[in-house]
Amino acid sequence: MISFIQLAESAARLAGETLLKARRNLNVEFKGEGRHNLVSNADREAESVIKTLILEKFPKHQILAEESGLHKNDSPCKWVIDPLDGTTNFVHGFPFFCVSIGLEINGNVELGVVFDPVRREMFSAEKGKGAFLNGNPIRVSEERELQKSLLVTGFSYDIRENPEKNFDHFYSFSLQGQAIRRTGSAALDLCYTAAGIFDGYWELTLSPWDMAAGSLIVQEAGGVVTGLDGNRFSIYQKSVIASNGLIHDQMIGTLRQNKRPLP
Repeated sequence: MISFIQLAESAARLAGETLLKARRNLNVEFKGEGRHNLVSNADREAESVIKTLILEKFPKHQILAEESGLHKNDSPCKWVIDPLDGTTNFVHGFPFFCVSIGLEINGNVELGVVFDPVRREMFSAEKGKGAFLNGNPIRVSEERELQKSLLVTGFSYDIRENPEKNFDHFYSFSLQGQAIRRTGSAALDLCYTAAGIFDGYWELTLSPWDMAAGSLIVQEAGGVVTGLDGNRFSIYQKSVIASNGLIHDQMIGTLRQNKRPLP
């Protein structure tokens, strides 16, 4: 019988191929009332591929997916899926996007895979078994000083309306860290932190499917993941800070410099 991690990797690869093919005939729409939260036929097709494959193998499992919401069932297993993390990048032809699939069992994330179909990079982790990139072990960086750290963050698609704009934190980290990047894919930001490319990552307005797989991959690579205030992390809260662990307290201290309460 296929294992959960094998299924997740197979589904992510198939969805990734679906995304690449869908670029040839792209149909883009807008979710909600604004004109900034994009969705395409590629998102929906990739999500359908993943859900079909999972439910063929485990028809009683639950699924929480970005485009179709929650498929409820009595199973303690819940797959948390982002079929296309980095939709805006994808639509504009910027080659930085991915498929993210996590599996919760009894409320705990037990495995996660993030697949970058452009670079053919599969990040993966199972709880207690370490983190991997294309089967090779990965570890967080060993940088101990925030001022020497490369950081990464993101901004919400509804930045024009959302009061949690992240600009004050971005300003503070610009002064404290070595440099900051903004890539447009939370899942890949987490994976690049796990691989030691970025030393730390924070973001304010996220959803469970953005973080489920990547947060576990960071932890299994030896990193630390918490809320912005340093408290226990949950994929169902909207904010996250992830780091190599060595600069984590320094990042939290920088966030606390700003006067408004942390979300």
